[in-house]
Amino acid sequence: MDVPTKMAAARTRLILDKPFFGALALRLALVEADWCRSTWSDGKSLYYNRSYIDKLALEQTQFVLSREAMHCALLHFYRRGHRSRGLWENACDYAVNPLLLNDGLKAPPDTIIAPEFDGMTAEEIYPLLRDEAGRQRQSRDHADEDSTPQPARGPGEPGLGPSEAETLAIKWRQRLAAAAQQASQAGRLSAELAAVIDFMLQPKLPWRSLLAQHLSATARNDYSYTRPSSRRGDPAVFPGLRSEEVGLVVAVDTSGSIRSAEIEQFIAEINAIKGQIRARIALLCCDAEIGDGYPLFFEAWDELKLASEVKGGGGTDFRPVFRWVDRQDMKPDSLVYFTDAQGEFPDSEPPYPTLWLVKGKRKVPFGARIQLND
Repeated sequence: MDVPTKMAAARTRLILDKPFFGALALRLALVEADWCRSTWSDGKSLYYNRSYIDKLALEQTQFVLSREAMHCALLHFYRRGHRSRGLWENACDYAVNPLLLNDGLKAPPDTIIAPEFDGMTAEEIYPLLRDEAGRQRQSRDHADEDSTPQPARGPGEPGLGPSEAETLAIKWRQRLAAAAQQASQAGRLSAELAAVIDFMLQPKLPWRSLLAQHLSATARNDYSYTRPSSRRGDPAVFPGLRSEEVGLVVAVDTSGSIRSAEIEQFIAEINAIKGQIRARIALLCCDAEIGDGYPLFFEAWDELKLASEVKGGGGTDFRPVFRWVDRQDMKPDSLVYFTDAQGEFPDSEPPYPTLWLVKGKRKVPFGARIQLND
């Protein structure tokens, strides 16, 4: 079987065996390209190296077709921004490859897999790869890759302008939704893929603004009906406008999947908001249990700070934080929990508002959820 025939046959088999991936792959023109070492897509076409495809079995060819189609459907060509191209493309492969393997596709031998990245987005994986690359460059006394111009793969490599990329991103969102709906109606869409698709299609709102809106709504001015002192000789009760200090519990997941820089960014956002709303904060760090030295308490005028060293890295259990709140004399106006939502939740919803700032795609069983990824 010659290579163009193999590519066409693999796509046909995808449409029959894996209709979700097949519907996506059908949107890409198949183009042979000498400059391409294996396969690659710019969102419009799927470029392939003839020698590379010739060495693959038909099932492995289905895998690489699905991989490039998923990169497009997940808008990896659009989401790169100013990141280093090589590291970004590796991060995208680390994010997509497990999805294909878990759906029963057969990977070529050069497929990169890392169990520690399972369930993570390319944006979450990228800084981990960058940090590791930085350590390796330091040991070799090399320059920072992000400041190095990225060479083209070859003279025929295509490129997208910002306007064209944005138009393509809109089209791929529509294609992703249509392919998912068709596969779901046919009972051919796995729960894992459904979760990824739901994550991609949900509105991407700025989490900082949503956090500020939530906390500002909590810090409301309200009327309180209080009886004046009896010494005034007036038994009537009058409404009076009062502005109360807000009591917040802020919990930080310190399990291994949450990076220190992300925790510091979250704390900085809370600091920027809390002075404006007169919030008194109880800060807890927790992985499987509440960390030593916590809770820490901060008045509205205090700078919110972590202990000198955040210890954690174990499994995640959210229940210790909620149990601690239950033991207090008064319920908080709100509990804000920064986490990846991978852990043990309480069996029932607490009698106070809960806001989850979630890094990743996991759902929460109660409360409001704000997507943390930018």
